[in-house]
Amino acid sequence: MDEIREKACAKLNISLDVLGKRPDGYHDMVMIMQTVSLTDEVSIERTDGQGIRASTNLEYIPGDERNLAVRAAGVFFRESGIAEEGLRISIRKKIPVGAGLAGGSADAGAVLRALNRLYGMPLDREGLVRAAEQVGSDVAFCTLGGTMLASGRGEILTRLPSMPECWYGIIMPHFSISTPELFRKLDGKKIRCHPDTQGLVQAVENGDLSGVCRRMYNVFEDVDDRRMRTVAEIKGRLMDCGAMGALMTGTGSAVFAVFESQKTAETAVSEMKGDHRLAAVCGNVGPLA
Repeated sequence: MDEIREKACAKLNISLDVLGKRPDGYHDMVMIMQTVSLTDEVSIERTDGQGIRASTNLEYIPGDERNLAVRAAGVFFRESGIAEEGLRISIRKKIPVGAGLAGGSADAGAVLRALNRLYGMPLDREGLVRAAEQVGSDVAFCTLGGTMLASGRGEILTRLPSMPECWYGIIMPHFSISTPELFRKLDGKKIRCHPDTQGLVQAVENGDLSGVCRRMYNVFEDVDDRRMRTVAEIKGRLMDCGAMGALMTGTGSAVFAVFESQKTAETAVSEMKGDHRLAAVCGNVGPLA
């Protein structure tokens, strides 16, 4: 087999807490994360030449090691002990950039899973996690997928039962938010409210969707940033359309809402479609690896 395909699943933060800045410059975080059925399509082809390159349907995304997918491929060869071969990675992007949906990390995770299959599964689950940790903070989660409690800088993962059955409406406005910029703003303020992470974990374990929605919280929404007004407006519109709960994912700018039925989610998203860069409906995706 000289070519392999893999779907890269977007990530939602059901909750996001920042505990503080670490000496290494990263932040200690506690999050509940969920993979969903909004996906990029990743294709990997062996080539006769040397080197690993990526191409996408978005011209501004780099094709060298600045691309997490390329970096993930290089790490895979090092961790597996397999001599590096020439690879062409093609990515059809559907997950928007700068949305808080972990599109780049999802692509990297898809590359790790795909290469592991292509070369006969040389890495076990722990090996995949070790490789993913070298690529980026969210990559380990995006490689394994499902419903997870994440801590540390996002690489310490605990598998949770699947989220209760539901549908998500995802809305991204016509702007992105810089993750480093938002962290700097967060570092400059005292965080007064934190999510009830343990209560959220219990609600997930009990299959209590309304309990999950009551406790969803993202500390970045409290940052003093004018763009949070737009985030709040989108959340309000989604709630008016019948959502059980709504939240910004990651450092934004995408907002998601939880709905009990696919039809209600589709109706809500269709009403907002023309006003935003992304308006999509998706469902939960279970473990990927």
